Amino acid sequence: MSNPKCPQCGAVNFADSQSCRRCGASVPNDQLPLEAAAPIGASPRSVWRRVFAIITMVLAIVGAARASLTLTSESLDASQERSVSDAIDLLRARGFSREAFVLEHVTTYRASDNWWNRYVGHSDAYAATNFPFEVVTLYPKFFQIPVDDTERAIILFHEAQHLLGHGEDVALHTAWLAKTGIGWTAEKYDRTRVWRNTREWTLQSVPLLFTCGADSAADCAE
Repeated sequence: MSNPKCPQCGAVNFADSQSCRRCGASVPNDQLPLEAAAPIGASPRSVWRRVFAIITMVLAIVGAARASLTLTSESLDASQERSVSDAIDLLRARGFSREAFVLEHVTTYRASDNWWNRYVGHSDAYAATNFPFEVVTLYPKFFQIPVDDTERAIILFHEAQHLLGHGEDVALHTAWLAKTGIGWTAEKYDRTRVWRNTREWTLQSVPLLFTCGADSAADCAE
C-alpha cells in the first residue's frame, strides 16, 4: 500500500500515520493500512481447520489405543463366536435392538486380557469392557458358567451399557430391570451361579431395587 498524502499540505506520511508529520492534520481513515481496519481474530475457515486437526488427532490416538488393546490379547475361536452371536440374536428377538446393534456391529471381542486389563484386574468378572474403545473381553467363565444363551445374553446386555458409556451402577441397575424382558427370571434361574452373582452385585450397588413387598426386602423388578 502507498504512503498516504496529507489532504491539507500534501506531505507524504508513513503508511501507519494518523496525523500529518508536517502540519499535524488528520490523515483520512481510508488511507490507514488494512491491518488497522481488519477485525481481530481468526477467520471461520481457520477455526474449522483447527477443529478438524484436533478431531483427526483424537481419532488417531483412539485408533492407536484400540489397536494396542487388540494386539495384546487373543481373539475368540469359532465356537465362542457362535455363543456370542446366539446371545445377541436372543437380545434382538426380545426387543433390545439398540444393545444388539452395538454388540454386533461396534464391538471387538477378545478371549484374553489386554495390557490394560492385566494392569487393572478383573478376577471375578464374566466379561470386561474397555470404553470408549469398544473392546469386550470375554473370560472363560462367560462360556462355562452360564446355563444357556439367556444367561450369556444378560451378561452381554450388562456389557452393552458400558459400551454406551454407563458406569457399573447404571449397568447393574439397567440389566436387573431388563432381566424379565430378556427372559431371565427368578422362577427359572434363581439357583444358577450367574443369578446369585448378579443379584449379590446388584444388591450391593443398587439396594433400593430390593425394598419392595410386605417385608420391604423383595425384588422390585419382579
